[in-house]
Amino acid sequence: MTSPPSPSAHLARTVHRGRVGWSDTDASGHHHNAAVVRFVEAAEAELVRERGLDGYFGTAPRVRYEVDFSAPLWFQQEVTTVLAVERIGTSSMTFRFEVWGEETDGRPRRLSASGRYTVVHVPRREERGSAPWPAEWIGALTADAGPGMDGAREA
Repeated sequence: MTSPPSPSAHLARTVHRGRVGWSDTDASGHHHNAAVVRFVEAAEAELVRERGLDGYFGTAPRVRYEVDFSAPLWFQQEVTTVLAVERIGTSSMTFRFEVWGEETDGRPRRLSASGRYTVVHVPRREERGSAPWPAEWIGALTADAGPGMDGAREA
């Protein structure tokens, strides 16, 4: 069994771009809080696809989720989500994220939400319980980290 990487190891990151849809807004004209989760999950799916983690979805349920909301997102506003693996444990993994609302309608680019969440590896099998992450997944998530978490607009 491969041990988890040290805290100083370079962990995977990605940047995902999207747009606030009509279904992401409410009567006040800005996003529902749940839309942030959708943007973050889209970034997670992109990271999983980029890293070739076949079978990840359905085996990594969320066990903790925390978000700090700091600015509204508006219908049709471009959104940049930065997602990074913060820590990989034996059977758990913590991600951190930032969701940025890009400049729109005279409003400046602003951090809309930030936070972190933890998933646990629960392989598909008859008896559900946590298990160590596959060694190849740890390898894929610790090689060549990717873009930073500073909210910079990567090309």
